[in-house]
Amino acid sequence: MRLLFSIGAVLVAGVLAGGDVAGFAAPGPKFEASKDRSQRPAADRDAQTVDVELVLAVDVSYSMDMDELAIQREGYAQAIQSKEFLQALKLGPNGRIAVTYFEWAASSDQKIIIPWRLIDGPETADAVAAEILKTPIRRASRTSISGAITFAMPLFDEDPYRGLRRVIDISGDGPNNNGGPVTVARDAALEKGIIINGLPIMVKEPSYSTMDIDNLDYYYEDCVIGGPGSFVITIKDREKFKEAIRTKLLMEVAGRTPERPVVRVADKEPRVSCMIGEKIWSDRWGR
Repeated sequence: MRLLFSIGAVLVAGVLAGGDVAGFAAPGPKFEASKDRSQRPAADRDAQTVDVELVLAVDVSYSMDMDELAIQREGYAQAIQSKEFLQALKLGPNGRIAVTYFEWAASSDQKIIIPWRLIDGPETADAVAAEILKTPIRRASRTSISGAITFAMPLFDEDPYRGLRRVIDISGDGPNNNGGPVTVARDAALEKGIIINGLPIMVKEPSYSTMDIDNLDYYYEDCVIGGPGSFVITIKDREKFKEAIRTKLLMEVAGRTPERPVVRVADKEPRVSCMIGEKIWSDRWGR
């Protein structure tokens, strides 16, 4: 089941309300006890267990202006430090998560800003937030969501922590226009038991120069996200940017989705072509 939300429809109180933790992915290859892990003392294995392994994959393509990139960075840093985030963290069975943060553009352009870090309280949250903010902001050409997903998948194998859930959190302001088809990368991740959530950024009117499209939220919902409890939160107001990031992280950490989603979309033909970005690029530049 895939869920679609608009910012403002999801309340922090609802995220933090009671109820069973939802959105657990089916165990993938990583969760099969390896020989090395099976030989560890039980206490050591427990110390390595987290509620979620969270990959934050952040778009830095040229269609994002410098102000948006700065707000995006600040949004993630402030969300991780927020009281609501730390409260959600403690609701999990282990009270800790593992997170890594990378920026992406073209299929060959991904840069890890934060390697895997444990967040288990205010001190570790502050440290991760500081790392995010101290890195110089950059921009790069093309938009490869498929490249971001493909880059993210093996990161879980490098994570020293073992999560009850594995989540790729993708934010971006345009469709895939470089690298392999986004649906192929998405399906490969889902086969590994990975959940993909989306944060489509729609604060500007679509224009010829930026490769923006109408209904980017539909594109993300039908072509990008997937897995148990996966969801999209759309940003259509620049002033709501940081609020949307915080809400999304709260939902991912708490492992919950609201009881009454705004839209429940059954599996069907995509409402927006999953190759629309590649087609626009080819029509304009012939390659």
